[in-house]
Amino acid sequence: MDAELLRRYLEYYDDLGIKTLYRRAAPVSESHAVEPPAAGPQATEPLFRILEDIGDCRRCRLHQQRTKIVFGVGNEQTKLVFVGEGPGADEDAQGIPFVGRAGQLLTQMIEGTASKEGIPLLRKDVYICNIVKCRPPGNRTPEPDEIEICGQFLSRQLLSIHPKAICALGGTAAKFLTGSKDGVTRMRGNWYRWRDIPVMVSYHPSYLLRAYNQTAKREAWEDLKKVLHFVYD
Repeated sequence: MDAELLRRYLEYYDDLGIKTLYRRAAPVSESHAVEPPAAGPQATEPLFRILEDIGDCRRCRLHQQRTKIVFGVGNEQTKLVFVGEGPGADEDAQGIPFVGRAGQLLTQMIEGTASKEGIPLLRKDVYICNIVKCRPPGNRTPEPDEIEICGQFLSRQLLSIHPKAICALGGTAAKFLTGSKDGVTRMRGNWYRWRDIPVMVSYHPSYLLRAYNQTAKREAWEDLKKVLHFVYD
């Protein structure tokens, strides 16, 4: 790791409020064995190596207007990972996923549902990331080539963490992780798989912010209850 990459890595964790870093070997467990990607690094690579590999990424057009790369945040040894579509304006400014209005709702949903269900869980205990790491202009849906290029890093993140379950937030994340062409309304509340990891599909929090989506909001809470009990019971 050269000095510039190390500086960016340390700045990233400093932005998250992490002041002390420890170097550890990634655990190897036969029970967590997964098929590695067809090409590239092995599944046991630590997350900071993936961030290092991203570097000052210019692999697709999304880098042209970004402020910060939004890699991911949370417990790197978690049993549950939430995957969204891409950063918005607040995320682009802070370099942290789901910190705007949709992110605040997601935090409320995670912590509120866990509390009501008697599960001791806070947002910091899970891991949250997106398919693309740079904000699409105008918050548009990422293009297929952008998803293909950036999706490789999400796949490596998931292989590194190897959670017990993944919650896909919205249609873009759901389609990427499951390969299904169905809409999120049909997919939500159902289990799928990404490699050997169960995937629960639900609505993206930004969709739930719309006033007319009260039914969808209730359904999303039910989806979250289902995934929380699956992971933590």
